[in-house]
Formats: sequence, C-alpha cells, structure tokens
Amino acid sequence: MAVKIRLQRHGKKDSAFFHVVVADGRAPRDGKFIEKLGVYDPNSNPATIDINFDSTLDWLMKGAQPTDTCRAILSYKGVMMKKHLLEGVKKGALTEAQVEQKFSKWLSEKEGKVVSKKDKLKSEGTKKIADKFKAETALKESKAAKIAAKNSAAAEKVETPVNDAPVTDAPATDETTA
Repeated sequence: MAVKIRLQRHGKKDSAFFHVVVADGRAPRDGKFIEKLGVYDPNSNPATIDINFDSTLDWLMKGAQPTDTCRAILSYKGVMMKKHLLEGVKKGALTEAQVEQKFSKWLSEKEGKVVSKKDKLKSEGTKKIADKFKAETALKESKAAKIAAKNSAAAEKVETPVNDAPVTDAPATDETTA
C-alpha cells in the first residue's frame, strides 16, 4: 500500500484550510485517512502551520511519501531537515548529539527569520495606518481652510452692500419734487 502525506481540504469556498493527513494513495482527496498530523491555514500571513512533529517524522521514516505541497510545508517546519539528519545517523556520518546540535541551530535561525518577518509586517501595517491618518488629517484641514475662506468671503459680501448703499440726507417729499 502506497502511503502518502497530503492535504485534505476543509472550509468555505474562498477561505479554505487544510488538514495534513496520512492516507492511502488510492483514497480520494477528502476521503478516508489513516492519521491526522496537523493543520495548515494559508489565509493568514505568514501561513499558520500546526503539525505533530514526532508523528510526522515517524511516518516519514517509515516511508510515507509527501506530496509537493506537503513537502514544502514539512520543510518549512523542519521535519524534512530532521529526517535528513537522522538518515545521516543511520549511515554513520553523524551522531545523535551532532544531529540535535545542528537541528537546534537550524531551528533557531528559522524562528529568527519568522519573527523578523512578522515584525516587519506589523511595522509596515502600523506605518501604513499612520500614513493614511496623516493624509486624512491633511485633507480634512484643507477642506476646513476652503470652507473658512468661503465663509469669510460670504461674510464680506453681506457687509459690503450695507456700507456701499447710497445715503440720502432727507426723505423724498412732495415739496422737493414740485
């Protein structure tokens, strides 16, 4: 029986998430599976991946073949790296202590990259919000200035006709016209 590690689709039409499962290669995509290994949610940035590391490594060591997408996910989480190092132990190239040292070094570098990406995304988002706020404030101030200028011009026009009206000394009477 060909055992595969693959994704099983769940979720709504435009917001899918996936279960990482071990299944018989002949079973349908969303059908029967042997074991659920974790969850993959590509909707978040960076993608959320929650995998049972030991169980996944165990299945890989037994010969389960990951699909291309699952291979990328497992590489991202370090399962493929650990498998590679453990294969070196089988061949006698490395010791268990060396494997743990190399893997912990790789894992700490990977975590640093992920944390820096999250910080970068957060700072870019904060900067974008601040820039948008500044633009809105400038637009609001320019509109307020235009309204103030328009209101002051209208006030001057209202006062001007009262001052420029012809002034008559005396009311017109019949005697002056006759």
